[in-house]
Amino acid sequence: MKLYRTTQGFLVEADGKAYRIAAESWDELLNSTDLMMRAEEATKGTVVALDASTILAPVTSQEVWASGVTYYRSRDARMEESKAAGGGDFYDRVYVAQRPELFFKSAGWRAVGPGDDVRIRTDATWSIPEPELVLVANARGEQIGLTIGNDMSSRDIEGENPLYLPQAKVYNGSCALGPCILLTAGAPLDKTMAIELEIIRGSHDVVTGSTTLAELKRDPEELLEYLFRELSFPFGALLFTGTGIVPPNEFTLQPGDVVRISIDGIGTLENTVSA
Repeated sequence: MKLYRTTQGFLVEADGKAYRIAAESWDELLNSTDLMMRAEEATKGTVVALDASTILAPVTSQEVWASGVTYYRSRDARMEESKAAGGGDFYDRVYVAQRPELFFKSAGWRAVGPGDDVRIRTDATWSIPEPELVLVANARGEQIGLTIGNDMSSRDIEGENPLYLPQAKVYNGSCALGPCILLTAGAPLDKTMAIELEIIRGSHDVVTGSTTLAELKRDPEELLEYLFRELSFPFGALLFTGTGIVPPNEFTLQPGDVVRISIDGIGTLENTVSA
């Protein structure tokens, strides 16, 4: 089942049909102890229309965090962009270390949803999207679902100095989420789940790429355990799991580009780039 936050309220989708689900708020719904039962009960109601233009980012008061260097391809890319600053081997060390890299990505209210614009920094010269699977956890640290995320990144800024990572990763329009939460109730991830990226400029694909969760080095349970180890999240949290798709070094996003990220079983997150 899929859970949607829309301008018309909260909806559950099952077998291609949508139903309303009652809740005091998105925060209350995600943190309820009987979420799956409530979703299943909702599917016994009246079928309603799901208008794609009404879909919002599936986050409100939740914090959004991210994991880095969880794929071998990401490790290589970040070593390459940072070696001129003397930080290239930092990322190799993180890749093999016991402790994962975790960093704050966005307040929930700052994240954008499907159809909204993502942005490239005006002071950046090398900007890319990072397509990622995102874990959704409740306040108890339990994984309740999955969604799609676009971790917009300024590679030149981070490459100048690894300590600039917050500026390279955290800015207005740098975090897109959606279109829904695929409810999982903590079920193990399907390692064959595919992630696909398309970047469209005009009428042509200028970048395409794909990977599967089999390339993800760290278990989601491990990432969530580290995130919740010394932090509390009263409304829950969303955690990007890293990217295994990195555009070529000569590529940078331009205003007007369309970024389309698809993940098996969840759907497609599409955003247009603005400056």
